[in-house]
Amino acid sequence: MNKVSFILILGFASLVTACKSGIIPQTKSTAANNLLETRYKMLLDYPVDSMSMPRSMNINTNEIRKVPSRDWTSGFFAGNLWQLYRLTGDSKYKEQAQKWTPFSKKESVNSNSHDVGFKVFCSFGEALKVENKKEYEAVIIKGAETLCTRFNPKVGSIRSWDFNKEIWDYPVIIDNMMNLELLFEASKLSGNPKYRDVAIQHANTTLKNQFREDNSCYHVIDYNPNTGEVRKKTTLQGYNDDSVWARGQGWAVYGFTMSYRYTKDPAYLKQAEATANFFMNNKNLPEDGIPYWDLKDPGIPNSPRDVSAAMVMASGLYELYGYTKNKSYLAFADKLMNSVQTEKYILNPNIKAPFLFGHSTGNWPKHDEIDEPIIYADYYFLEALLRKK
Repeated sequence: MNKVSFILILGFASLVTACKSGIIPQTKSTAANNLLETRYKMLLDYPVDSMSMPRSMNINTNEIRKVPSRDWTSGFFAGNLWQLYRLTGDSKYKEQAQKWTPFSKKESVNSNSHDVGFKVFCSFGEALKVENKKEYEAVIIKGAETLCTRFNPKVGSIRSWDFNKEIWDYPVIIDNMMNLELLFEASKLSGNPKYRDVAIQHANTTLKNQFREDNSCYHVIDYNPNTGEVRKKTTLQGYNDDSVWARGQGWAVYGFTMSYRYTKDPAYLKQAEATANFFMNNKNLPEDGIPYWDLKDPGIPNSPRDVSAAMVMASGLYELYGYTKNKSYLAFADKLMNSVQTEKYILNPNIKAPFLFGHSTGNWPKHDEIDEPIIYADYYFLEALLRKK
């Protein structure tokens, strides 16, 4: 065998190994790929505990923030395990996922939260992709029924928060677009059009009121619950009311692309593209594409990044590319994925915790989870890998 043939065979073997691991093969980042595989396995070592779903981690103290099922992030860890099983084929991830998933079941009847979709669908929805079980379907349908109790036909939207009643009357956040997938799927599973109808009404109201002329989106729209009129356009997690909260733009692109999947309404696709283009061409976007937590933060370029926003956007853009065949969406999603799969963003292997990446920002105005590993960054990264494959 000559030298050239040996190199070609070695390269092909490396490519096959990388594909089997679920990591996008990159010649320049073999070390980073190895780091990521090491981090995958740390999810298996995390002790099973219904009151300790991992949400985030303080890098300075190495303290893991653990939450019960009522927290909006509780479904992501089970979802990560299911996705890792699909990526790797390793039954150990499936076995752990089966242990974690039932902990979110009671959230299917929790009408005090608008995030039933995140909690139930990111766990049971992922489970259903692997195991076609009626019990999983039943939880999803029950969750959709519960979420519909928060719908106000006058407003045409599902209510978000119940707190801060002295500030707003009927707040609706852009994040709520993500919970619509639960409703759309519940209609498919049950044959009941009610859930789909509520999802469409919510999407239409958001489309009408949540976006600015430049196609960026507001975080919060407050409505008059009796008339449906808009009271104010504001924020809770952005720098100010008129700023550009990065993760919110990701929720918008992902949410309207997903809504197009179920409805084929061209208005949804048009908005997803418009907001995606706004984001991709923003003058304050860093060179590697991983956004600052708010693209209008006056502290840029010394502001915290948000890997979670980048991963939500990447996953959404892969799906958007599937419908539009616009290669700029594919190229930008690849750019985001290539950027995070580096030693700059992957957590050091010395950090023993069930997370993949650092440098996400949870809630900057509250000084909460700043520049930390956060569970949903990992979830949307794994989903993006699956979508790319």
